[in-house]
Amino acid sequence: MSNQEETPDNRLRKELPEEVAAGAGEASDAPESAVAPEEQRAGLTGRQRLAQGLWPPRVTRAQLIVALLLFGLGFGLAVQVASNSDSDSALRGARQEDLVRILDELDDRTQRLEDEKQGLEKQRDELENSSNQAEEARKQTVEKERQLGILAGTVAAQGPGITMTIDDTKGTVEADMLLDAIQELRAAGAEAIQVNGVRVVAGTYLTDSGNSVSVDGNKINAPYRFKVIGKPQDLEPALNIPGGVVQTLEKEQATVTIERSDKIVVDALRAAERPDYARSSSQ
Repeated sequence: MSNQEETPDNRLRKELPEEVAAGAGEASDAPESAVAPEEQRAGLTGRQRLAQGLWPPRVTRAQLIVALLLFGLGFGLAVQVASNSDSDSALRGARQEDLVRILDELDDRTQRLEDEKQGLEKQRDELENSSNQAEEARKQTVEKERQLGILAGTVAAQGPGITMTIDDTKGTVEADMLLDAIQELRAAGAEAIQVNGVRVVAGTYLTDSGNSVSVDGNKINAPYRFKVIGKPQDLEPALNIPGGVVQTLEKEQATVTIERSDKIVVDALRAAERPDYARSSSQ
């Protein structure tokens, strides 16, 4: 009977405390779940905390840019070190007498530059101190014209130097090898060069022409004969340095002969050409 008299309000009143209790239980569980990670973190050792702080990594855009810049810098330094190592490898494998020869050549080049500097200073002093400056200037102009004529190939020249003969029976010598020889001779102080009757000047170019070589459009055949005016003590060692002209040609099965002489005559001439566009800027 009492169960039948139970109304909906009574049922609500009986169920309400249970729902409130359930809600309270949920509310009481929420802080525990929120606090649990802190309690769990508090139980970790210092090394474990450091590991959690470093991983997973948090990389910003600025850090990524800095990392890329550092990588590029490191790569450039590595390439520079590698190139220096390659350039020094030939010297590391060279014999003691070859190293001494290279040092002597560098000293000779330095001495030539110093002599040239002193010569220019002497000319300046003569112009400043000469009682007849106009006559002294004319003499220096004539001498400079003669020197420029030798360099331009418009006048013949003679003096000490070397004769280099390249015998190419296999036909393996190419234009770039002869060009390397000319550049090495110039670096060693050659003042006048003639190859198989063709005067070498500042604008000289060499090209391959079948089994032979052309110098400024003039075809020349082996053996290639270089007549060079300069200091023999500088020219010959420059060609014989380790990995230099002579060794390169010998690897191509060519035979190189160098002879020193107190008198070399370079008599092949070039016609003086008037430039089409360049004019003197002096007033």
